[in-house]
Amino acid sequence: MNNHGDDAQPDLPARERRRLQTSRLIQYLLLQAVISAACVLALLQSLPSPPAQYQVTAFNLSEAGTERAVTLPYFSPLRNAMNDPPRFSGHFVRPAGEAAEAWSVYLPRFTNGVEVTVNGVAILDSRRDPAANRPDRNTPAIAVIPASVLRDGENTIAIRLFIWGPITGFLDRIYVGPDQLLRPSYDLRTLIFVTLPVVFSSWQAILAVILGIMWVMRRHEPAYGVLAAAMAVGVGQAFLQTPMGGETPLSKLNVIVISSAPIESALVLTFALLLSGWKWQRYGWLMFLPGILLALAGVFGNQALVRALFLILAVPMVGLSLVIMAIVIARSALKRPNMASFLLGCAVTIMLTCWISDLLAVFQLVPNRIFVSRLSYSVMLVAIGAGLTWRFARALNQVDGFAGRLVTQVREAEEKLKASFAREEERARAAALARERTRLMRDLHDGLGGQLVSIVALSERGNGSEGIGDAARAALKDLRLVIDSMDDIGGDLMLALGSWRERAMAQLRPHDIALDWRAVTPQGLPVHPELRPWHVIQIVRLLDEAVTNAVKHAEAKRVTVRIETLTSEDGLERGCITVEDDGKGFEIAPDGGAAGAAKAARGLRNMRSRAAHCGAELDLSSCAHGPDRGTHVRLTLPPRFPDADGSVS
Repeated sequence: MNNHGDDAQPDLPARERRRLQTSRLIQYLLLQAVISAACVLALLQSLPSPPAQYQVTAFNLSEAGTERAVTLPYFSPLRNAMNDPPRFSGHFVRPAGEAAEAWSVYLPRFTNGVEVTVNGVAILDSRRDPAANRPDRNTPAIAVIPASVLRDGENTIAIRLFIWGPITGFLDRIYVGPDQLLRPSYDLRTLIFVTLPVVFSSWQAILAVILGIMWVMRRHEPAYGVLAAAMAVGVGQAFLQTPMGGETPLSKLNVIVISSAPIESALVLTFALLLSGWKWQRYGWLMFLPGILLALAGVFGNQALVRALFLILAVPMVGLSLVIMAIVIARSALKRPNMASFLLGCAVTIMLTCWISDLLAVFQLVPNRIFVSRLSYSVMLVAIGAGLTWRFARALNQVDGFAGRLVTQVREAEEKLKASFAREEERARAAALARERTRLMRDLHDGLGGQLVSIVALSERGNGSEGIGDAARAALKDLRLVIDSMDDIGGDLMLALGSWRERAMAQLRPHDIALDWRAVTPQGLPVHPELRPWHVIQIVRLLDEAVTNAVKHAEAKRVTVRIETLTSEDGLERGCITVEDDGKGFEIAPDGGAAGAAKAARGLRNMRSRAAHCGAELDLSSCAHGPDRGTHVRLTLPPRFPDADGSVS
């Protein structure tokens, strides 16, 4: 309920702001005056009563050892009269013509308890209904007079008024007559002063639970927790019974809870202060001092002491709290106008007016005694409920508005992201195309370009067509290699090796060298989705170099290619390609090249460089004598090929 409206416009000059605040103050005070006047007019209205002919007002009163004639309503000066209660004796007449109708005795209001006898027979004792004996309640009582007790003509009626404080005794006018004529007034008073308070107290209990949950979920707003505690105290006051008779542990507890009105009012005041932006101060506990004193009196004292202190501590504390609340909420409503503060201010005005009315009734300054402060407390419940509903609806509107703005912003962001993604995709496509063009140009330059240069050189020297033909065939082979590497093989290197196998056989066949192709594992090599064309061309050129070395230097009769999938110690699958020949072999130098052959050594270094650029491992071994005679080239592929392109030096 801390949602505030806009403060007075800061752009306005100081004089204009003061004029605006004064205008708001006058309007607010006039509204509260109208509300207070309406409350007074409502309180002055009398509730419907039974026909006046059945009203019994003249009685002989026996009180404190004296007898005298009194007319109801009567205020007793006694605050405690249980052993010798005031006794009212009177008469009523039942006409003979109404003997067939049931008659009742109806008591609209009394303080604290009554016992009614008709013709010496007790027909009503309100002490059996503890809820009817609460001094802050206006519980009526009605009792049907048994037909055997009632007689035609004059009948005697006696009423004993039991008084146990904290205020003096009171007995309103009583009615004796046909039950059907008295019952409507009794039902109306029961609805207003019994049923409605129970309904509002139940609502108060529900509101206490809701506020408690809100406080648990929003610890940074302690006002909810304070108001929940106040509501819980009020529920305890509403449903506990007034203790009578001897002192018991339960009666002590009831006395403490029922007399906790100053604690409840201090909690409500704290809520109002927190709502207006007040920060808790060290002296704030002084607001709870009257309630603490009353609680200590209930623990260590007796019921009489608590009732005596109630008028001294509780009543003024409630009134003072209401006055401070009215000032604080008015100031808050003027500084930050909002629906919650406005409704709460109107509710406090109604409660303060009703409290003043009850105070006048306690001091017997009005001709009747009907307490309405506790009933008016429900007005604050309505205000709080309406304020919470208003805040919830306002929050929903803000959420809806925020959601609408968020949807618009998200849509705009999506459009910007789409445009950005399109630009990035276009840039990525252009970059990929540039990289592929660069790679293709490099491959053509390194392979086909060199072969064409050789062809040109041979043709210019006029050394015959044989050398030119070999160079042309090599250029054509390299061109096919570049073109084949551009095919989409879906990461399956076996497809590229199938094309390479045909080229290798064509290269070996003119030299009468047999090709032995072996797939050791059924799947051949694992599939690598990250495989790129530049990986393929590096691997194929490496294998070409191995076959070319076998043709040119090894004088081999057979070349064996073995393909298999190995599982390493870390559980990853790695492809392995082995090229072996049965040639004369050579001696491997310490640097990994061929000893004594500069050109062969450069070829072996190129093979190692190509393997390194693909993240693969290359093992070379060669033997010139014995059963293992020949050269073995073993290429172990990586579990995952690198993303970055590499250039062969």
